[in-house]
Amino acid sequence: MATTADAVVVGAGVLGCATAFELARAGHRVVVVERQGGPGHGSTGASSAIVRFNYSTAAGVAMSWEAKHCWENWTDHLGVLDTPAVACLHRTGVALLDVDAVPKPSMLALLDEAGVPYEEWDPATLATQVPSIDTGRFGPPKRLDDDAFWAQADGRLGAVFTPDAGFVDDPMLAAVNLADAARRRGVEFLFHREVVAVRHRGGRVAGLDLADGGRIDCPIVVNVAGPWSSMLNTLAGVGDDFTIAVRPMRQEVHHVSAPPGYNNGAVFGPCVADLDLGVYVRATPGDGMLIGGTEPDCDPLQWLDDPNQANPNPTPHMFETQVVRAARRFPGLAVPSRPRGIAGVYDVAEDWTPIYDRTALDGFYVAMGTSGNQFKNAPIVGRVMAEIIGAVEAGRDHDADPVCLVGAHTGLEIDLGAFSRKRGRNENSSMSVMG
Repeated sequence: MATTADAVVVGAGVLGCATAFELARAGHRVVVVERQGGPGHGSTGASSAIVRFNYSTAAGVAMSWEAKHCWENWTDHLGVLDTPAVACLHRTGVALLDVDAVPKPSMLALLDEAGVPYEEWDPATLATQVPSIDTGRFGPPKRLDDDAFWAQADGRLGAVFTPDAGFVDDPMLAAVNLADAARRRGVEFLFHREVVAVRHRGGRVAGLDLADGGRIDCPIVVNVAGPWSSMLNTLAGVGDDFTIAVRPMRQEVHHVSAPPGYNNGAVFGPCVADLDLGVYVRATPGDGMLIGGTEPDCDPLQWLDDPNQANPNPTPHMFETQVVRAARRFPGLAVPSRPRGIAGVYDVAEDWTPIYDRTALDGFYVAMGTSGNQFKNAPIVGRVMAEIIGAVEAGRDHDADPVCLVGAHTGLEIDLGAFSRKRGRNENSSMSVMG
């Protein structure tokens, strides 16, 4: 017997749960289908969950600034006052070190346009504000087996500091919070279920077939399947008109003890985005530090044909590479002999800018190419998808006349055409997770 729904969201990561929540708020009967065992068990659980605002497009900056206000008022956003546990935004600030890959004038112009507060730090101020840091300019990033990696600094770096940035302490809990809020609005979740066919009739989605023999009849499907999103597009027969390619990529994030002085008791040190050496760092509870990579040109990218084949464990080579680079920036950082951290699979658009859009198949929508830098935008991405779906289903030609979303907290207008499947490649992107 088939299940009937107004809309099916495929994927229960933080973005899928946010989309289901907002569609339910808009009055839809929603079913979420997820191959994993619970909310946030895929790419979301491997996220560093950094909340930052330095994007390469006006829409990206505006969206992240709007989302910050949702994180700050998380229980209000969820519509609940009493819940056992909620994710928490820690306002540590983010220091983006000065590098040519992120031209400062254009970045500051975008922050000014959105009204995002920032401070310009010279090297002396950076050293004072982050006592454990070495402000040397070592870049561009190099491999550890390149003698040039160990060369002396050829100058000093300052930074742009955004004090309202920080990190969410538990990304999987954030997905659980959104799933719980969605359930309270009637959303049904089907876990350990896999889509094997997308049915359509007369050029429109008609439903989904599941691997266990289940069927869901629905006129709307939203593909938020993360690394599996391209596979789902293939099942739906969509993608030929996409101008932006999306592929799964394996990445690692490593956990070490923070260097002396980085944290100050219960006060976490600021996140540092270091494209000069090719890493980023953020604090963790328990005087720890997370270290991730920024995909520098000198490192081969781990593209995958099948995300199911990804090695789920951190590797000694990647651990040494990223932690030693971080230790160059933080000389007091000890490099452990054994890797500790997590490995996950990103869903990466070629210009590191996500696709939030309709497709050529009526009723089939996508929120893809999001991994690595879109966790922070989850609260507003749900609204983005609900707004696009509502407008297109009402007859609007989103390709010719893109929907514009006005932020409820900031009042900023966000041109959703910036995330079109048919857009030109974002040449201003750093072409990394910092895109």
